[in-house]
Amino acid sequence: MFLTILGISMVTVFTYLIMSKRLSPIVALTLVPIVFAVVGGFGSKIGTMMMEGIKLVAPSAALLLFAILFFGIMIDTGLFDPLIKKLLEVVKGDPVKISMGTTILALLVALDGDGTTTYIITVSAMYPLYKRIGMNPLVLATVAMLALSVMSGMTPWGGPATRAIAVLGLDASEFFVPLIPTIIGGALWVMFVAFILGKKERKRLGVIHMEELKNEIAATVEIEATETFPHIDIKRPRFLWVNLLIVVGIMVILIMGLVPSPILFLVGFAIALMINYPNLEMQKRRILAHSGNALIVVLLVFAAGVFAGIFSGTKMVDAIANGLVAIIPASLGQFFPVIVGITSMPFTFVLSNDAYYFGVLPILAEAASAYGISPLEIARASILGQPAHLMSPLVASTILLVGMVDKDLGEYQKFAYKWAILTSLTLTVLAIISGAISFL
Repeated sequence: MFLTILGISMVTVFTYLIMSKRLSPIVALTLVPIVFAVVGGFGSKIGTMMMEGIKLVAPSAALLLFAILFFGIMIDTGLFDPLIKKLLEVVKGDPVKISMGTTILALLVALDGDGTTTYIITVSAMYPLYKRIGMNPLVLATVAMLALSVMSGMTPWGGPATRAIAVLGLDASEFFVPLIPTIIGGALWVMFVAFILGKKERKRLGVIHMEELKNEIAATVEIEATETFPHIDIKRPRFLWVNLLIVVGIMVILIMGLVPSPILFLVGFAIALMINYPNLEMQKRRILAHSGNALIVVLLVFAAGVFAGIFSGTKMVDAIANGLVAIIPASLGQFFPVIVGITSMPFTFVLSNDAYYFGVLPILAEAASAYGISPLEIARASILGQPAHLMSPLVASTILLVGMVDKDLGEYQKFAYKWAILTSLTLTVLAIISGAISFL
């Protein structure tokens, strides 16, 4: 009972401190478990438990570091620029095409795992078109958010999945590969949502035919490129097909599981850097350009390792899980992954990802083990509520998105909430059908 109370108190204090912004997640993840371990009488074992936790998350930290650098370099080179220009030329004045083109762009850019980057590039490229023909910018915000929730939320280098993998000490490939059908199905679902929203706008506005839109398109792309990439000399259009081949090759090898994912992205990053920026000074500049975000996230992962190491080493997580199992009817145990998937919607809306994945998920995983359910399934289920999470005011990139489309948060949530819930439920069904999580 003592360990149960201690563990619940630790999670509560941790959650309060980061939700109230009293401490940063990195500081809270490191110091809070140390304090509670001392209170629990585990002072002499803290160092060992912390090292065990850090060792557990080291592969995930390496994966995240090299994946962020790799996709950052790909964006720098302008790999996605031709697609952006083509999308803008093709969609013209048709709201359906504009909505679906926005979704394709957001799905692609979200591969780098960063919500801020996804929103900046997508909104910068498409918002002028929405304004020009009078489309509701909330359509842009909604499809961009849904695309991000699928691509960044479910890939192992995206924030939610990285946290789940790190805190439970999972293999990234084992986590990711069974989710690929769900991700593909989720992307198609978001395209369907974009089609529906575009149809509504087409019914309201009609199709706008404007010859002068071509010049506006060209200006839009040029402005977007200049603002997003102030050093225009970093673009490498002559290496477009080479870079595309590198990306496709890495994705194929990742799916086949031939090489550990951290090593795969390290090699891919090194090759991309050498080919696109052979000058050593330029290489240094490109690494520095992306190292800030990468370092913060990697520090977060290592701090999570400290939290997880102490949480597990003191047996607090076991005690809480046993208490949770005791109150869940045995008849519902077989549905645990689905329960986690559905409850992740409200949990991640009211909690930050740090609070949910570092504080709540380990308890759920330990409880599920009593029913013979793998932590991999619980980790996969935990990310299915990300569409709801991305409507939360706790998400910094959401505030950015709402500001960029000149709307307030309440308008955005009122417009997007039903699509977010439907997307989470669709992802859950797809995960069950594909076998990523079990139902019976």
